[in-house]
Amino acid sequence: MQLLYITSCYWLFHCVIMADNNTTAADGGSSSSLQQVNDMIIIVQVMNAIFIYIICLLIFTFFKKDTFLSNTRYIFFAHTLLVDCLYLIMTNNLLLLTYFSVTMPAAVCVFFCVLLCELTFVTPLTLTAMSLERYVAICMPLRHGELSTVRRAIHCILLIHSISAIQPIIIVSIFFASVPLGFYTQYKLCSADMFIAHKWQRHLRSVIGQFYFLAMSITIVFTYVRIIAVAKESSDNKKSLSKCRKTVILHAIQLFLCLIQLWCPFIEAAILPIHLKLYNVRFFDYIVFILAPRCLCPLVYGLRDEKFFLAIKCYVFFGVNKNISPILVDNLITGHMKT
Repeated sequence: MQLLYITSCYWLFHCVIMADNNTTAADGGSSSSLQQVNDMIIIVQVMNAIFIYIICLLIFTFFKKDTFLSNTRYIFFAHTLLVDCLYLIMTNNLLLLTYFSVTMPAAVCVFFCVLLCELTFVTPLTLTAMSLERYVAICMPLRHGELSTVRRAIHCILLIHSISAIQPIIIVSIFFASVPLGFYTQYKLCSADMFIAHKWQRHLRSVIGQFYFLAMSITIVFTYVRIIAVAKESSDNKKSLSKCRKTVILHAIQLFLCLIQLWCPFIEAAILPIHLKLYNVRFFDYIVFILAPRCLCPLVYGLRDEKFFLAIKCYVFFGVNKNISPILVDNLITGHMKT
């Protein structure tokens, strides 16, 4: 049996369809299995609400401080927050539409799936760009001010979206050539499977995904090795070099968590012979490897950064704690920026 490569943005609402079918066919429509699926939906809704709130708090913190708006590293960080927030909202809405069996025109589904497929790769590519920014700061300090500007950061973000769009453009172009025009006016449940007209398309999609994984992994390893080499050669500012090294390691962990979803189909293939229900396995994959990293990684990064953490504390307490008043936070952040 060929392994089906399913991009993360479609997994949960696709597994709900399979849960419904498996419940009727295998369990005779038992209420316990239906209740299990309902519980999964409720758990996802609660987790999505919590994660979206946390991400929105981080986004709000970014836009409230001018010092963050002029720093390349924080611009990239805010970009990942906006992308992850949009990703969670869109996938959750598609999940609910599928759960309640709401159909849509195939053309609309194509649009949403292309956008979500692009967003899947935007976050790991942005993390790679953040590692390169740290590489420039440590290994090319004299050019850091020239290269790390707001304008160049915006250009880099546009490039990231262009690279992320390569896979969906290729897949959709092949799909357009494989189906008649009348298909796009038909009402269907939105699923990634509708794009697979030929078996070789699955392998093509997998090859492109693994190429992304390899290229980003090589970039992260390269930046880490170069920063380590500079740290050994330099005797000045050891604390700053150590912090940059730890930052790159954190980016590598974030990247690994974001890209491990590409290996989930292989994990499923190894687990399914144990006779576990497929939708249980995919539900676990979605929560652990897709949903959680989209929130926990930005949260850990935001809490680890001293400047961002000071600002977050202020807005978590709505500025009522005089020990962390907005003015004091502005002064502390400005002081940190200078150092």
